[in-house]
Amino acid sequence: MHADVPKGVLRRLAAIASCLLSLAASAADVVIVNVDPPGIGFNDETATSPVGGNLGTTLGEQRLNAFQYAASRWAAQLDSTVPIRIQASWERLDCSTGTAVVGTAGPSTSWSFATGSGLLTDTWYVDALADKLAGFQIDPTRPEIIAVFNPDLGGADCLSDSGWYYGFDTGHGSKVNLVAVLLHELAHGLGFQNLTDGRTGARVAGRPSIWDHFLYDLDREALWVDMSDAERAASATNPRRVVWVGPNVLDGTGVALRRGTPRLTAKGAVRGEYQVGTATFGPRLRWPGVSGFLIPIRASGCTALSQGTAFAVRGNVALVDRGGCSFVQKAKTLQEAGAQGLVIADTVGGSPPVALGGADDTLRIPTVRVSLEDGAKLKRTGRMGRISGTVVTLSVDRARLAGTDGVGRALVYTPTPFSAGSSVSHFDGLMYPNQLMEPTVATDLPNEIELPSDLTTALLRDIGW
Repeated sequence: MHADVPKGVLRRLAAIASCLLSLAASAADVVIVNVDPPGIGFNDETATSPVGGNLGTTLGEQRLNAFQYAASRWAAQLDSTVPIRIQASWERLDCSTGTAVVGTAGPSTSWSFATGSGLLTDTWYVDALADKLAGFQIDPTRPEIIAVFNPDLGGADCLSDSGWYYGFDTGHGSKVNLVAVLLHELAHGLGFQNLTDGRTGARVAGRPSIWDHFLYDLDREALWVDMSDAERAASATNPRRVVWVGPNVLDGTGVALRRGTPRLTAKGAVRGEYQVGTATFGPRLRWPGVSGFLIPIRASGCTALSQGTAFAVRGNVALVDRGGCSFVQKAKTLQEAGAQGLVIADTVGGSPPVALGGADDTLRIPTVRVSLEDGAKLKRTGRMGRISGTVVTLSVDRARLAGTDGVGRALVYTPTPFSAGSSVSHFDGLMYPNQLMEPTVATDLPNEIELPSDLTTALLRDIGW
């Protein structure tokens, strides 16, 4: 499975794996440090009913219970004798009626070591992992992880059609599952993130992070640790061409992921294979997929189509631009018009196309997203609202595990343009079943963090946990 990785790289990875080998995980002590003022966040005394196994009777209690539940899930996976302190608070973050920053968490600092056993010297580790490797709290005056979450979610001016779900199960429906988001964000705090500057490729104080030892660029045939700053910056925006080569994740992809990488293939003047982002609604793509003439339409897809356009799309695959209404509404409109598939083209540049969010159990047609550039190319196949000469198929490549390269290595999220806070610090969104550490927390996650369902713990093992 490693045949196309240079032998020198393989030998180095084997040495790193040996260096980072730890005992079987035993429960760590993860402590939530509540820094909210009276009446706010964890101290909000608004009465509420227990939900999904969370027995709190006030908002504050339920929030703290959810934090403690997520922390306990991670504690059970971590092998450390050093307590991990999470400074946690609830504060309003960026919000609008349609979008919101729901929460964030990350390490308070990072450390590198000149000498020591069980670690790589002159290499950056996030605070909690550095403490574990050192065997003591390097800086007892600061928490290892800082977490801030948005209490206004679901309000009139903050993602008004949603809100928090505080249960421990997956009965969140259209609400945001706090436990899933917490598990995701706490993983960042534990080290699931890039510390090297992805925009410039510059290392912190000239030293690599442990992350750099496991990022491999398929086009440059090199690890990040061996690249120049310019090469790393270029690699950070090399879509779906950077993989994680840690042994634990590589062993786990065949367990956690299914075969079938989503794709759009076209026959005709614009023949070829196109990268797609899949939808969280409607049926997932399968083999042999759905095929039909591609029908570009000028209408937004937010309201019923004209009689002529509806006739053209019936039994075919429609192409519409993003914007004007939700992705779900577009899919519903085209389904009602008789289309058997929908392609939504981005209206801003960038690649790869990310997942389409939303939920509607009545949708029966597959929907995918393509980039602005690919959308423009596909639109050139014919006149708007008319049957084109191009036949497209929405299906999967059965030879590949979803979200991996040809030999099963997990793709890392490296979009263009660079996305601050997301690039190089997540798995690619093509993975199926959806994984916790994709750029967007999917609505169908089972709240799992380890194999056989999820690769997150496997990656943390790779870096030293």
